[in-house]
Amino acid sequence: MSQDFNDPNIKDPRPTSPVVPIRLGLDDTIRFRCHKGIACFNKCCENINIMLTPYDILRLKNRLGITSVEFLENNATVFEMDAHGLPGIRMKTKAGSTACQFLTPEGCGVYEDRPAACRYYALGATTMRAKESSRPEDFYFVVKEDHCLGHDEPRTLSVREYRQEQGVEPYDELTKDWRDIILKKRSSGPTVGAPSQRSMDLFYLASYDLDNFRVFIASPFFHDVYDIEPAYFQKLLTDEEELLQFAARYLKQVLFGENSIPEKPDAVEKRKKRREEILAKQREQMRKDMEKETDSPE
Repeated sequence: MSQDFNDPNIKDPRPTSPVVPIRLGLDDTIRFRCHKGIACFNKCCENINIMLTPYDILRLKNRLGITSVEFLENNATVFEMDAHGLPGIRMKTKAGSTACQFLTPEGCGVYEDRPAACRYYALGATTMRAKESSRPEDFYFVVKEDHCLGHDEPRTLSVREYRQEQGVEPYDELTKDWRDIILKKRSSGPTVGAPSQRSMDLFYLASYDLDNFRVFIASPFFHDVYDIEPAYFQKLLTDEEELLQFAARYLKQVLFGENSIPEKPDAVEKRKKRREEILAKQREQMRKDMEKETDSPE
């Protein structure tokens, strides 16, 4: 027998959500304003669950003047984005608290370089691909949390205007290909099976650890395989935004076979030879280890 959840005598067992279930486009309007004089100022930063994108990490680690490794170790936590364990990164909170580590009494301590999720609030954004379409589509929705009084402020503006005001456009543009990788992974489901550990490690490196990804593309292994024009390669070494977009292209090529980075004609042979050299070194090391065990007294 069905239950009528509109009956005030029956408690709705479904969890409540702050998401307003109305799909918005760029020209739809919202009513919202956040400012220092509002009574709820900083409340949204006291209980966070912020997923960081590659560009978020780039901006924050440069703001703090540290490497990507240092940021990931000290300012972030790893979580699993899907059942296969695809790694995602969340902002770390203050010790023993749910508050953002960058929250100060005056507001955000990294405001100019705050993550995309913070810029969007109190909007949410997501990307979906319809079954009959090969192109992903972005859409937006309002997030109304009980503490937030910004929705009562007497100001309306379009989603497009709000995005421009909050400076989210470069964030979206520079993570567009990366978000497409996540979408492809989710939509492929069980048809491609679980990624290998090597694929997981490569995804983490190219997505989040940009400083070490730069070291990786400068390695002999990479140059044995890929044919990159010297001037463009120098740009990759000095322009982090260019490197970030290249990293997403590289992941698409390695994970999904979307070839946009030219390979050298003898790449397959060189790759095979390098693997054989690595295996030979491993076998030699195993032989030496076994000889030591044989020669050691009981």
